[in-house]
Amino acid sequence: MRTSELKRVTTETDISVALNLDGSGNYTIDTGVGFFDHMLCLFAKHAQMDLTVSCKGDTQVDAHHTVEDTGIVLGQAIARALGDKARIRRYATKYVPMDEALVRTSLDISGRPYLVFQAEFAAPALGSFDTQLAEEFFRAVAVQAGLTLHITELYGKNTHHIIEAMFKSFAHALREAASVDESLQGVLSTKGVL
Repeated sequence: MRTSELKRVTTETDISVALNLDGSGNYTIDTGVGFFDHMLCLFAKHAQMDLTVSCKGDTQVDAHHTVEDTGIVLGQAIARALGDKARIRRYATKYVPMDEALVRTSLDISGRPYLVFQAEFAAPALGSFDTQLAEEFFRAVAVQAGLTLHITELYGKNTHHIIEAMFKSFAHALREAASVDESLQGVLSTKGVL
């Protein structure tokens, strides 16, 4: 099974993550940031990956360290669970609508971290979640997991809908790109490694 468990402790956060890439979408999430918890729950469900996240962060400052550091650990967990990346499909593009909003995520499990994030949010915050943190989270995941990740808001008005569509489209794209294709031999690269 493609699983990983990690713990990361700093002066700002204490985070534990357990991930099963081949799960069924079960989750236990507690970061102390309500909207972020909601996004991680729906990520796990839509990716059909079992995910446990526990974070104690300095939310008395704001949610920045909690969100970014969770992205770091989740990205590391994804990379570890993928192992040598043999037989994974590697690429995926998914469009997800959420009412008036439409978001596209394209990703490549390339080993070359890069984020293109194109979105505009009308609301500066959703609960205690600063909407600028969506980009910080996805950057942290992309860098640590070794993803080339493009997330684009094609259109939308409601900030909650736009960010939710981002997490869902990312979940569906990651699920497909990380899935195993038994017809493949080794990794999907002429280099022989990813």
